Amino acid sequence: MNWYVEVIKKYATFTGRARRQEYWMFVLVNVLISIVLGVIDGIMSGVANGVSGSSNINLTMLGSLYSLFVLLPSLAVGVRRLHDTGRSGWWMLLAIVPLVNILLLVFFIQEGATGPNEYGPDPKGGVAFAPAGYAPVAYGASPAVSDNGVAAVDPIQV
Repeated sequence: MNWYVEVIKKYATFTGRARRQEYWMFVLVNVLISIVLGVIDGIMSGVANGVSGSSNINLTMLGSLYSLFVLLPSLAVGVRRLHDTGRSGWWMLLAIVPLVNILLLVFFIQEGATGPNEYGPDPKGGVAFAPAGYAPVAYGASPAVSDNGVAAVDPIQV
């Protein structure tokens, strides 16, 4: 439930990255809540139709209101998930193209890029690949310092 609450707190944050776990736990909780609200809507609709005698009256809108409530957070976590795979948030537009939207599902399933990318640090706290002979340094970590107090310099970054 914590993953769901975190996504709701960042409801309009389209920057940064989202792990697979964050995205899929949000989707899971979202589906479960939608099922429960659908059952409640169905029960309420049946009660309302039994009282009024008309099958055209639908007094329940819980599912619709919930869908409206999670629309922006769903888009935001989707964009952050795409950022984690190294893709632009504009790929979310694939969701409206029939059959091609399966590619979006593949992107959401993929492992995120290790280490920092252009969208921010690795949400797993991973380190980037380091060439042989160099120790990888986590994003944001301070460089190694030798015994004489001099910071080790990476010749690749100089």
